[in-house]
Amino acid sequence: MHYPEGATPLDPDEMEGLRFRHVTTREQLDELEQANIQSGLLWLARQRRTDKLTDAFAIALHKRLFGDVWHWAGAFRRTEKNIGIDPLRIGVELRILMDDARYWLAHETFAPLEAAMRLHHRLVWIHPFPNGNGRHARIMADIMMQQQKAAAINWTGGHDLQRIGPRRQAYIAALRAADTGDMAPLLAFAAAG
Repeated sequence: MHYPEGATPLDPDEMEGLRFRHVTTREQLDELEQANIQSGLLWLARQRRTDKLTDAFAIALHKRLFGDVWHWAGAFRRTEKNIGIDPLRIGVELRILMDDARYWLAHETFAPLEAAMRLHHRLVWIHPFPNGNGRHARIMADIMMQQQKAAAINWTGGHDLQRIGPRRQAYIAALRAADTGDMAPLLAFAAAG
């Protein structure tokens, strides 16, 4: 399969986790995942719990977003990738991130958009799962915005972030800048939506 810039290639063991053997193209996989994400978003909309900024909820959300397509959805990755921390540190770093996010929220440490983008960036940086990390992190950032009673982020700006194009290139460049400690491009990307 061809992966767009910034996407995480799956290793053969992870591909074995695909629930549909007929899938042979990236387009087919994208369609299945998008349908599953829509189902996961419906589940999310029905959630009345207030403790959504926890590692347990982040894991449950990933399983709801991708569990109809992948057997390993909601399970931490076990292999090194082109992005992400050592797989052995994922659980601890995810817990620290969610603790930080709740602190930022409770103490209004950052403006709503910056808090959400910091959550998003660190979640992508940790890269907990074999696949779907960017989409999962964007939804978690949206949850952070909702909990701050702020307007949703327009991630796509009318474009498909799964496809190679100017919007995706700007998104990947902004994430890479955030990796060096420069959050300004990521905040500008989110604000421009």
